[in-house]
Amino acid sequence: MAEKRDYYEVLGVSKGASDDEIKKAYRKKAKEFHPDLHPGDKQAEASFKEVNEAYAVLSDEDKKRKYDQFGHAGVDDNGMGGFGGFGGFGDMDFDLGDIFGSFFGGGRSSGRQNGPRKGADIQQNVVLTFEQAAKGYEAKIDVTCTEECLDCRGTGAKDGKAIETCPNCNGSGQVRQQQRTPFGVFQNVTTCSNCRGTGKIIKERCDKCNGKGKVTRRKSINVKIPAGIDHGQIITVRGEGNHGVNGGPAGDVYLTITIMPHQFFTRDGYNVHCTVPVTFVEATLGAEVEVPTLNGKAKIKIPEGTQNGTVFRLRGEGISKLRNPGTGDQLVKIIVETPRQLNAEQKKLLKAFGDSMGIKNHQEKKSFFEKMKENKKK
Repeated sequence: MAEKRDYYEVLGVSKGASDDEIKKAYRKKAKEFHPDLHPGDKQAEASFKEVNEAYAVLSDEDKKRKYDQFGHAGVDDNGMGGFGGFGGFGDMDFDLGDIFGSFFGGGRSSGRQNGPRKGADIQQNVVLTFEQAAKGYEAKIDVTCTEECLDCRGTGAKDGKAIETCPNCNGSGQVRQQQRTPFGVFQNVTTCSNCRGTGKIIKERCDKCNGKGKVTRRKSINVKIPAGIDHGQIITVRGEGNHGVNGGPAGDVYLTITIMPHQFFTRDGYNVHCTVPVTFVEATLGAEVEVPTLNGKAKIKIPEGTQNGTVFRLRGEGISKLRNPGTGDQLVKIIVETPRQLNAEQKKLLKAFGDSMGIKNHQEKKSFFEKMKENKKK
């Protein structure tokens, strides 16, 4: 088994990174390696699991402390963190399987395979419209997961009865062998080869699940998407993942949010931006124009002489703040449209307007720099 990488290296942060830095790095990495973005890519799937494993440790204060002190062994179920250092060995009567499993990548003790274990998690992508993300939405999500086989009640045996205790390990799922050495008595624990660690022997397999004790099916779950959710954020639905093993809890469903681009709006935090075109006449004389908002249409007053690029703020017309009271604003940028394809009469009127403003000849108009020099002389 390959050696585990440093969790800080996995997330791309330094050892002294803050909780916020760790969270931001996790979101970035989870989005980068999400299986939905790399269908069929086993390497991306493995990287995604590695990122989630690293975040599960570094986001937990107690696990992070143990990891910083002992490394991977400190957060492994059978690592050094569980022994409280080397002072607890006593008469040296302990399991070699546990010790060597922890230090050389063995993970959990093989003798615990028949204990309750949490089911596998499910990662899935959810696509939302701009409005659904801004205002909240109740989505119906279809997921494919494993569930307990009802025919055998999860036992894997036909009718749930054709099971007997493994005679080789007496139902423990493990075989213990003692070895006496000059340093004391060592006890080596290995998985029972007869029952493969389950402690049970199935005499006749269930026809529906073929002895697995679980079946695969597609189900729908209703998920409340909170208002203000942003692109790339992850929602966790507890207990809706794959079926647990040996009575263990079901896994979770992780939903990564993808927000579709909007025709008019762009997002900046909880504020919404949009551009609104106005005519040359409206910008010059002033007008009342209608603009789109997330809550419908609204009107804003354009004062006379409004310049191209002027921004108006509509208070409270932005995005609801995620799990907090309050709403962002909408920022409306004015774009003054220059008239095109004027007829002869319109050009004559526009020239007369220019003459009235003192603009006799456009070609003879002084440049910006010439005006600046004149202003300095005054």
